[in-house]
Amino acid sequence: MKIEKNTAVTLLMKVTDTQGFVYDEGKQPTAYLHGGYDNLFPKIEAALEGQEPGYQATVELATEDAFGQRDEALVTTMPKAEFPPRVKVGGQIQRRGPDGEPRYYFVTKIKGPTVLLDGNHPLCGKAMRFILKVIDVRAATAEEIEHQHVHGEHGHHH
Repeated sequence: MKIEKNTAVTLLMKVTDTQGFVYDEGKQPTAYLHGGYDNLFPKIEAALEGQEPGYQATVELATEDAFGQRDEALVTTMPKAEFPPRVKVGGQIQRRGPDGEPRYYFVTKIKGPTVLLDGNHPLCGKAMRFILKVIDVRAATAEEIEHQHVHGEHGHHH
């Protein structure tokens, strides 16, 4: 079966930056619902469109096509006295962003009475390389299409 809208695609996906630093070895299969459901970057979906199991490709994404540029407005602080217990450096907390919407922030440093937070994705500002191998393609179920993601093995579990 070919990859097209509303197919469930299982693939191996090694993720590196363009200098070769490995973020994910891609040894565990991942599944996504193809067809513009924001489960993968659009340029990766475009590269997979019409392909079949066994297809392999390397897709390089510029910063703006991957995780975007860093936004220094998303770097902030909070008083340690308001900081939730048991959260450590490297952890995440949710709070309102500059736009008033809930957003996740990474805890980057705890310095005296101040906690430093960063709302940027850790890979912001990086061009990325995705080495892809399609393992399986099948028709998505009606429930998967309704939920806009793949269920079951290598997909989302409810």
